[in-house]
Amino acid sequence: MTASATAQDHWTQYYRWGPPALLATGTVLSVGSASLLMSPAERYTAAVLTVVAGGWEVWRWFRRRSKPEQDTIYYLVRSGLAFALSWFNPFFAIYAAAGYFDAHAMLPERWIRFGLLVTAVTVAGSQAGGMPPQSRTMWIAFGLLVVLNASISMLMMRLAERDEQQSLERLAVIDELERTNEQLERALAENQALHAQLLVHAREAGIDDERRRLAAEIHDTLAQGLVGIVTQLQAAQDAADREAARRHVDTATALARRSLGDARRSVQDLVPEALEHDALDAVLAHTLAVWSRETEVCAEFTVTGTPVPLHDDVGATMLRIVQEALTNVGRHADARRVGVTLSYMDCEVSVDVRDDGNGFAPVEPARGFGLRGMRSRAARVDGTVTIESAPGEGTAVSVRIPLQGTTPVSQDVS
Repeated sequence: MTASATAQDHWTQYYRWGPPALLATGTVLSVGSASLLMSPAERYTAAVLTVVAGGWEVWRWFRRRSKPEQDTIYYLVRSGLAFALSWFNPFFAIYAAAGYFDAHAMLPERWIRFGLLVTAVTVAGSQAGGMPPQSRTMWIAFGLLVVLNASISMLMMRLAERDEQQSLERLAVIDELERTNEQLERALAENQALHAQLLVHAREAGIDDERRRLAAEIHDTLAQGLVGIVTQLQAAQDAADREAARRHVDTATALARRSLGDARRSVQDLVPEALEHDALDAVLAHTLAVWSRETEVCAEFTVTGTPVPLHDDVGATMLRIVQEALTNVGRHADARRVGVTLSYMDCEVSVDVRDDGNGFAPVEPARGFGLRGMRSRAARVDGTVTIESAPGEGTAVSVRIPLQGTTPVSQDVS
């Protein structure tokens, strides 16, 4: 709850409980001084008026939500009852003093000064010794006290109006700041959406570039290789002796092997067939199981977080890097245990490959595809590869790729 709301709640409680409490205080003091200040008839009349005032406050207490005109009637009737009671006993002016605090809340703006003046007259009569004044001196004192009380109440009203105006100005500034903050939040959200779209477009543009590269590479390597193979086989078929035919066949075989190598290098970045049918976690689990059987190395696969569908390029990148890491472990690490952990987080997906093998110094240059190839693959999808290793302490390969445009996979709880 804000400070302004707390203050408003305090004033609401006063409007409800303050006048009845002041009426009760004035009644107690008047009863105590009744024998000194009031005749039997005045005591009887004051008692009747006190009951009426109490009933008026009860009516107000139960009427929590009221119309402005009802508030005006309540204030004026209360002020009249307080004036009448103060006429019989000055201590009832305590009840009249409530008008100083709620005139601005109960009365229309044009009546506020009149309400404060009525309250000032009632309180001044009490301060002058009771109504009506009994001598010229008391009348003079009463007049001065009316002026003093009215001046103080008017000054308090002006100060309250100034404070209210300042509060309204502050609220206006706060509202403007809130609107500005909302506009900034919307702008930030739009910027994030645009950033995500730019990443997706950049990724798609990269995929298109890679497809064009593959098309050109196939044309320049595989197609030429196949033409050469066909030419050599035809020449072998038309050869006059077996030795010449064998040379043509050997040449065709070499071309076929070279073309096969070119094909493997050309398609290594395409989406693996396994990912077209299964999710990444299932494919990684199968890949690790097959690798463990072939290498006789104990392997464990773990999935954490809630699986989400991944872009084809992201899944392929993670699978190829894991395959390369496992290949390196099988060839060089001499490990006994390997652990692979696939983690789905709010903004990224990661996979960690850990082994207890020989380890190496990460500054050593990589051979073949190696670490440079892993980092190059990850960079294509805005990912990163981190290598932690030391001689004799095993190796940990960590791949982290941000998620863009993914949605949670619905979980079947049946």
